[in-house]
Amino acid sequence: MDWGTELWDQYDIIEKHTQSGLELVEKYVKFVKERTEIEQNYAKQLRNLSKKYNLKRTNKDEPECRLSSYQAFLDILNEMNDYAGQRELIAENMMMNICIDLTKYLQELKQERKMYLMEAKKAQQSLESTYKQLDSSKKRFEREWREAERAAQYAEKTDQDINATKADVEKAKQQAHMRAHVAEECKNDYAAQLQNFNKEQNQFYFNDMPLIFNKLQDLDERRVQKLAQGYILFSDTEKHVMPIIGKCLEGITKAGTNVNERNDSMVVIEQNKSGFERPGDLEFEDYSQGINRASSDSSLGTPKGPMDLLGKNRSKNFWLFSKRSKLSPSTLQPFSTPPAPSPANGPPSPKFGRDTLSYCLKEINKTVKPRISSFRTLRRSTAATEDFAHLPPEQRRKRLQQKLEEICKELQKEADQSEALGKMKDVYEKNPQMGDPASLASQISQTSQNIERLRGELNKYETWLAEAGGRGDTLRYKTHTFNNNGAHDVHSPDGAHSDETTPDPSQAIYAEFDDDFEDEELTAPIGKCTAMYNFPGASEGTISMQEGEVLAVVEEDKGDGWTRVRRTNGDEGYIPTSYVTISLNK
Repeated sequence: MDWGTELWDQYDIIEKHTQSGLELVEKYVKFVKERTEIEQNYAKQLRNLSKKYNLKRTNKDEPECRLSSYQAFLDILNEMNDYAGQRELIAENMMMNICIDLTKYLQELKQERKMYLMEAKKAQQSLESTYKQLDSSKKRFEREWREAERAAQYAEKTDQDINATKADVEKAKQQAHMRAHVAEECKNDYAAQLQNFNKEQNQFYFNDMPLIFNKLQDLDERRVQKLAQGYILFSDTEKHVMPIIGKCLEGITKAGTNVNERNDSMVVIEQNKSGFERPGDLEFEDYSQGINRASSDSSLGTPKGPMDLLGKNRSKNFWLFSKRSKLSPSTLQPFSTPPAPSPANGPPSPKFGRDTLSYCLKEINKTVKPRISSFRTLRRSTAATEDFAHLPPEQRRKRLQQKLEEICKELQKEADQSEALGKMKDVYEKNPQMGDPASLASQISQTSQNIERLRGELNKYETWLAEAGGRGDTLRYKTHTFNNNGAHDVHSPDGAHSDETTPDPSQAIYAEFDDDFEDEELTAPIGKCTAMYNFPGASEGTISMQEGEVLAVVEEDKGDGWTRVRRTNGDEGYIPTSYVTISLNK
């Protein structure tokens, strides 16, 4: 069933229906646009929320950065940021695949519909024009036929009139004959016009308009199909990113499961453990001796004033509840020197009054209690120093060890660079065509200065670490750092310099680097290389190779342009990195 057959007389209905369909497409496009705006605003708010609570803006060295709960929160913020990105992707895909595509398709449909309606209008106008011609010929035929009848009646009347002359009769007959002829011509014209109109009317109702209606039907069906695809895309666009959104949500769940409360507690202990020992028990101060002395001559000693008795307590190291600056001898000196004792059997001090014990307890409350009333005094206000002496012992050892590790890494880096420069200079000396050895003098000098500076810092921090009670931990730094082909000093296990003469760094740099292979075990290859050019290997420490030869890579290029390789027979040496293509093992 089609519109051309079933709806041949419903032109207005079809026109209205197709217009309504296009308006529905426009309405859906507007709906999707508003949805994309909501998604974009939602994504923007999520990003702002993640940015607002993202604690990465704080210093990464802060203690809470190592807590699993802190890291989990950062992971959640990152996942929410990724989730916001997926919402933006939904909005972008909807705008591109639905809004823009449907809008473009809608414009094409509007143009096509307009063209079909114009064709229908032209066909209608053509049929109306033919009908007007038919109506005009019909009216003319009617008018001329009546005139012919009147002319025939007048001729007959004139012929019967006895008073009419023969000329009048002939004239009336000629007039009637002429009118009859004209009426006949009008009749024939009317018949021709009628036949033409009927033909065009059949063409209009059975061919032209059904064809136009069928085209409009096809247009409307294509519109509905495209709109249905837009409906499906509305869902598929979000379904497409659901797996990634699911991963974001799984990441949030994983962040929650990765929180380890026990590990966080251990981190807090590790970061804040001071290393101090707990204070010992306070001694009992018998303030009743002064009273017993006044009433009995069998006292064990000379009575002392309350300041003498409290001086003992004041000299105790209440370091846990006070600032470290109070531990210095200069600060404790006024309390370590007791005042002169009162004369034996002398009168009691006026400060005691009648109740000496009450007075002593009041003095204790004034001195001891304020010093243990709050843990706020645990915070150190001393300025930070290079040796970290402002920190508690345990934290100081950790910071010193961390600093030592950093210096060792820098020292190892400088040692590698020094060794590479030495190798390069040796090659340049033996092969002047490859480069000028004098061009490396400034780099070698700078590297030597850096090594000496780092050695000084290393010795300084090792001394501080030994003072902090971490002497045993420094051995691994010496063993790791000072065993690099003579490029560093040799230290004794206790952290001091040995009596052996320290080799000159420049001599270590200029030493022949083939000695590196004498006492070393065979290193496992890390890849292989293929020679692109011939290399004679005439310099000491290098190895010759032929074009196309495959060698095992033992050591990568450290920036000096040389790679250490090994043949299958065990021969090792250096070759120019630019002469080979290298493939490292994964």
